[in-house]
Amino acid sequence: MLCCAAPSKRKLHVRLPLKTHRDGAILQVTLDRPKANAIDLQTSRQMGEVFAGFRDDPDLRVAIITGGGDKFFCPGWDLKAAADGDAVDGDYGIGGFGGLQELRGMNKPVIAAVNGIACGGGLELALSADMILAADHATFALPEIRSGTVADAASVKLPKRIPYHIAMELLLTGRWFDVQEAKGWGLVNEILPADQLMDRAWELARLLASGPPLVYAAIKEIVRDAEDAKFQDAMNRITKRQLPTVDLLYSSEDQMEGARAFAEKRDPVWKGK
Repeated sequence: MLCCAAPSKRKLHVRLPLKTHRDGAILQVTLDRPKANAIDLQTSRQMGEVFAGFRDDPDLRVAIITGGGDKFFCPGWDLKAAADGDAVDGDYGIGGFGGLQELRGMNKPVIAAVNGIACGGGLELALSADMILAADHATFALPEIRSGTVADAASVKLPKRIPYHIAMELLLTGRWFDVQEAKGWGLVNEILPADQLMDRAWELARLLASGPPLVYAAIKEIVRDAEDAKFQDAMNRITKRQLPTVDLLYSSEDQMEGARAFAEKRDPVWKGK
C-alpha cells in the first residue's frame, strides 16, 4: 500500500516578472526580474498580453515602461534561459520581443523611463517607446555582435533615428555609451537624477493623458504609414482619409470640440470619440 505525505501548508512565494500600476488613464509596467530584468520567452509573452490589453482598453491613454531596482532597465534577452533551451527565434508572443516592438495598432503614447543599464534587447525595448526619459547613471549598448548574433530591431530602427555612421559604429562595435552621448544623438528626451525619474515620467504621462486621444492615434498611424512612403503619397492617404485613425478623427466629436474650445477660449474636454 502506497502512502502519500500530507501536503505542506507552507505557501510558496512566486515572484511575477511584471508589476503593473494603474492610475486613471495611465498604466505603469515595471519589468522586475532580478538580478538584471532580462527577458525570457515567458516574460516576453506576458509583456505582450499586458501591452495588448493597454492598447485595447478605451479607458487607458498612456503607458510607462520601466525596470525594477536602480541598476538595470533591461539587458535584453535572457542568455541563461537560452542556455536552458529558450530558442532565440522562439514564440515571443503578441508584439514580438518584449511585447511592444512589433505590436500592431499601438496608437497610444508610451514612455520609457530608463532607470539604469539598457543594452541589447533592452535598448530595443526603449526604442519601441515614443519618448525616452533616462536616469543620469543610465548606460547603453548593443553588444549582440560579441555574442555572435544580431541586434535585429536596432539594425532596422537605429539608422533611422540617429546619423547612419554613428548607428553603424554602435551596431558593429557593440561599445557602451553613456546617457549624455545618448542625449547628444537624440536617443533620449531628458536626463534626470535617478530619484526624480519616475516623478517626471508620471508628470509627462499626465500631460499626455489630458490630451486628445484620437489625435495621438492619428499621429502614430501617420508616422508609421509614412516611414517608407514618398511625401505626396503619404499626404494623399491622409487627405483622402485612407488611414482609419484619420478618418475617425475627422468625423469625431473631439474634432468639433477642439474648434469650439478654441473659439470659446476655454480648455477642450476630450471624449475620445
